Amino acid sequence: MRHFQEELDKVQRRLLEMAGLVESAIHLSVRSLAGRDEEQAQGVLRYEAQVNQMQIEIDEIATHLLALHQPMAGDLRFLTAAIKINSDLERMGDLAVNIVERAVDLMRRPPVKPLIDIPKMAELTQSMVHKSLDAFVNHDAELARNVLVSDDAVDDMKDTIYQELIRFMESDPTTVAAAVDLIFVAHNLERIADHATNIAEDVLFLVKGVDVRHHAEARE
Repeated sequence: MRHFQEELDKVQRRLLEMAGLVESAIHLSVRSLAGRDEEQAQGVLRYEAQVNQMQIEIDEIATHLLALHQPMAGDLRFLTAAIKINSDLERMGDLAVNIVERAVDLMRRPPVKPLIDIPKMAELTQSMVHKSLDAFVNHDAELARNVLVSDDAVDDMKDTIYQELIRFMESDPTTVAAAVDLIFVAHNLERIADHATNIAEDVLFLVKGVDVRHHAEARE
């Protein structure tokens, strides 16, 4: 039993290490975009291999524990949530790479407009990621619900950015390529926020034993 608990603790520690890498990757991806800094962009690419390797390791430990110990109740919910969170973190890392690829492309083009709204959207998205992981560590259902509420604000910001960039493209066709890159950046940030929302939903399942997916009223 003691060995089993040590392995559960190991899963949580490794998830948090992976989360730290992913948070750094997201932060650097946005900084590379705002600062037109290719060195920071390369830093995100270096994180990717580490994140992918950690995903494999965590999956192996968690599935081994499920198969060998057949845990019940809270331990089963923890391992189920850990496997899903592991997948969400890996996807966030991929999305940070997508942002960087667009950022590098934008570095080779004249700026379309001042980058004010995208960094604001990124700040809220990063806050959601951090809060969702804090909620997981502390089994904090209230903090998890706070993340779910923030998702709507990110969606609204994405829509506003899309509309503004479409107006730029309509008024000046020379901005189309750069504006499309920025639209994809906003899309990737929105997808990162969706994965943070997934983690928050997993926390509510872990803590409360309830599944709030597809049931907006259950989030209130």
